[in-house]
Amino acid sequence: MAGFRKAKAEQAALKIGMYGPPGSGKSFTSLLLAEGLAGITKKRIAYVDTENGTDFYCQTVPTRAVHPAAFDFDAIYTRSITEVTASLRELNPAEYSVIVIDSITHLWEAARQAYSGKLTKIGTIPMQAWGKIKKPYKDLMSFLLSSPMHVIICGRQGVEYETDEETDELKAIGLKMKAEGETPYEPHILFRMEIIKPKHTNEIASIVAYAEKDRTGVLAGRSFVNPTFTSICVPLLGLLGEKQAHMQTGDEAAAVDSENLIRAEKDRLFASNDILREFSARIDLCKDSAELKTIGKEITTDVKSRMIPADVADLRKKYQEREAFLSGRIIPESDGPEE
Repeated sequence: MAGFRKAKAEQAALKIGMYGPPGSGKSFTSLLLAEGLAGITKKRIAYVDTENGTDFYCQTVPTRAVHPAAFDFDAIYTRSITEVTASLRELNPAEYSVIVIDSITHLWEAARQAYSGKLTKIGTIPMQAWGKIKKPYKDLMSFLLSSPMHVIICGRQGVEYETDEETDELKAIGLKMKAEGETPYEPHILFRMEIIKPKHTNEIASIVAYAEKDRTGVLAGRSFVNPTFTSICVPLLGLLGEKQAHMQTGDEAAAVDSENLIRAEKDRLFASNDILREFSARIDLCKDSAELKTIGKEITTDVKSRMIPADVADLRKKYQEREAFLSGRIIPESDGPEE
């Protein structure tokens, strides 16, 4: 069984999330960061492109104001979450060092749309079905977080709502990444991307990355205009170690819990049987009713809580039979050890 140990850093790769509206620079910025990270290791970039958003970035465009040269990466073009997961698991860490998911929104939608079961009367997915729906998505996230490769997760921007207590109407309370609800909590750092339009006609718009979450504390609360590998990643590289922590999957956690629960039940059965045998032996040795009552007082609620119901029933029967024998009478079923 796992126990507490001295905390140690086991993060060998950056896990970065970013979300924003269309045109906020998610794909371009992810490529800038990925290129820098891959350049350190001299390995490849694996890009999951769900919307062919990188078609122009893989070619040289001399008139492109920033990074006119073509980005060098390998891509898979699909919205199938099972295809993506299978392809990522085949990646060789000796060959690849960066994974980009663009966008996670489509993969979450794919997981939801794969549901083919019955709907509720109002056309929604039943609550009991969500566990199965989320499983392939959570397995993918566990793989990404445990991977020794750097991971950049891009997502579309959505509006977060809550019900107004007074009017019982939905009201917008903020922005969020359009994905499974726990997704923004998974990466080390989460950026909200925004495009700042120029004030003058001939000026170029600026991309701004707001660090909404940062577990390192280095980038927390800061905003970066036209973010680059140097401004985002370089300050964090010194915090990385050689070993990447394994993120436990739902199946792994369930297996551990199941094993522990089975072991605990076996231990309870053995302990219950020991209590039954101990008290049964003492009851058999009682010479009179007074001695029996003394033992009965020892069979408290706490003692019985450590026994299984069948053993409690057997002990009660044993007590009643011995009491009847010692007193020479038949006692009611309710008499016996204190309930």
